[in-house]
Amino acid sequence: MPRTAHVLIAVFTLMLGINAHAEIEPAPDRERGEGPFEQLILRGGTLVDGTGAPAIGPVDIVIENSRIAKIVRLGAPGVPIGAADRPQLSDNGREIDIAGHYVLPGFVDMHGHIGGRAQGTPAEYVFKLWLSHGITSVRDPGSGNGLDWTLAQRQRSEDGEIAAPRILAYVAFGQGSDRPISNPRQARDWVKSVAERGADGVKFFGARPDVLLAAIDEAGKRGLGTAMHHAQMDVARANVLDTARAGLTTMEHWYGLPEALFADKTLQHYPADYNYANEFHRFAEAGKLWRQAAGPDHPRWKAVRDELIELDFTLDPTLTIYQANRDFMAARTAEWHEEYTLPSLWDFYAPSRQAHGSYWLAWSTANEVDWQHNYRRWMEFINDYKNHGGRVTVGSDSGYIYKLYGFGYIEELELLQETGFHPLEVLRAATLHGAEALGISEFTGSVEAGKQADLVILAENPLADWKVLYGTGAVRVTEDNRVVRTDGVRYTISRGIVFDAAELRNDVRKMVRKAWNDAGRTLSQPGVSSAPY
Repeated sequence: MPRTAHVLIAVFTLMLGINAHAEIEPAPDRERGEGPFEQLILRGGTLVDGTGAPAIGPVDIVIENSRIAKIVRLGAPGVPIGAADRPQLSDNGREIDIAGHYVLPGFVDMHGHIGGRAQGTPAEYVFKLWLSHGITSVRDPGSGNGLDWTLAQRQRSEDGEIAAPRILAYVAFGQGSDRPISNPRQARDWVKSVAERGADGVKFFGARPDVLLAAIDEAGKRGLGTAMHHAQMDVARANVLDTARAGLTTMEHWYGLPEALFADKTLQHYPADYNYANEFHRFAEAGKLWRQAAGPDHPRWKAVRDELIELDFTLDPTLTIYQANRDFMAARTAEWHEEYTLPSLWDFYAPSRQAHGSYWLAWSTANEVDWQHNYRRWMEFINDYKNHGGRVTVGSDSGYIYKLYGFGYIEELELLQETGFHPLEVLRAATLHGAEALGISEFTGSVEAGKQADLVILAENPLADWKVLYGTGAVRVTEDNRVVRTDGVRYTISRGIVFDAAELRNDVRKMVRKAWNDAGRTLSQPGVSSAPY
């Protein structure tokens, strides 16, 4: 079957909530990472705990098995520390000297697809890119490889059998059903069935309102989380106000929010020749949508904002996934593609009239200007929502539109700072607020005694520059005028298992080199997918 046919099947079956059984290669048995240890002491780091509190250090963090036992403050920076003031190492204990390093909570990716057959991305590749960028919890929004597959990977991760973050399995509405779901009773029965199978939540794209709202209500009754991409084919009948009132817990991207802010219209003003199946039309016109909505000076803006906050509704904007729309060439030529992007994924990204997220048929300066305006208004709402007490989280949606697992997540942190978040607010969105939205903040999301040891450790201060978290590092110039790179994340600790992040990234680079060599290609070879190097 041609590549484009595979892609169309993958996209439309996911959007329609049908299980395509297009499973990718699961992760192999874990060969990386040490622990959990009976006792592990991290010595002398500077802690930023994810709650919104500023950095403090030095501290010693004592971990027993998979949980943080205590955090011991050791005075002030530069003041000698007496051995008697420090927690004692047990006979079977291990310690790591992290003096001069920063310690953060493990990151939560609220929108992390575990690749797919169309992208040709084995789970090991995706998981190691996530872990090596400090991501310790991931919500898979849709379980596109099949719910049973995702549940199996979730369990193996929980048992420490594979090198992977904690996984929360959300399943696309209707996936696995032997017939279309056409009435509320069927919707409730389907939700009941996936709850009994062990799903953590449900991902919606849209449906007839009585069917959609019944399914959201049933999910809430059964303790399942809910997420929704309010797709254009159904948003006219149910925008974010409708779904939030029904109990939806998170919205993905931004679709459905401008429509709730319409004050002088009821529908997006599509041109007469618009066709949703033409993705160039879809994304070009989406770039004009926020300007059709009421602005911050209109009463409608405040009314929608305040009602969503009152409903404890979470925005998961995934700003990064549409970044190429405002600067296509920059996204396509990102420096990490050469070493970290598989040839199959590079081909998946390539412009195509048929593939999802590959709509660069004639992407123009005018399209990018539209999206730059779009981002300004979108960011203004996100920042205003946060400032009035609303919860905003961090999701990447990588694997599409030139966004790479792990790297795309760090880009999202940068974009939230551009939005107006203080770096401490960015970190809280990436950690504690993500854990709260997923209902797992009791045991992760911040660095506190009693919680699981989900930590990120690196030598540079990420609050000063998020770029130091990239696997490719950040560019710096030494006192003797040499251009150097920072080292990225040094350790990711996931439920007490200590991963050397550089080792994980090296594993990925080897996988990528082998794949390009086996294909007899290089990213810089002329004629290969119009590669940018």
